[in-house]
Amino acid sequence: MVAYWMVTMHVTDPKAYEEYKKRTPAALAKYGGKFLARGGRAQTVEGRNLGERAVLIEFPSYEQAMKCFDSPEYQEAKGFRAGAAEAQIVIVEGTQ
Repeated sequence: MVAYWMVTMHVTDPKAYEEYKKRTPAALAKYGGKFLARGGRAQTVEGRNLGERAVLIEFPSYEQAMKCFDSPEYQEAKGFRAGAAEAQIVIVEGTQ
C-alpha cells in the first residue's frame, strides 16, 4: 500500500535551501519516492499555517517511506536544510 510524506515548510534562507533541494531527489528515488507536488502554489484554507511551501511525495509503501526518512542519504540532505528552513513532515499510509 502506498504512503506519502506530507511536508510543509517555512524557508528562512532561500539560497542555503537550494542545496537541500538539489540533494533530496536522489535520496528519495533510492526508496521509490516520487514528487507529486513540490513547492507549487499552496494556501492554508483551514487550521494553522505551517509554512508557505508544501510538498507531497509518494512511496510504494509505508515501510519504504520510513526507511527513506531514516536513511543516511536523506539525513545527509536534511543537514543542508538546517538553518535554511523549518519543516513539518508527516508520513501517512494511503488507502490503495
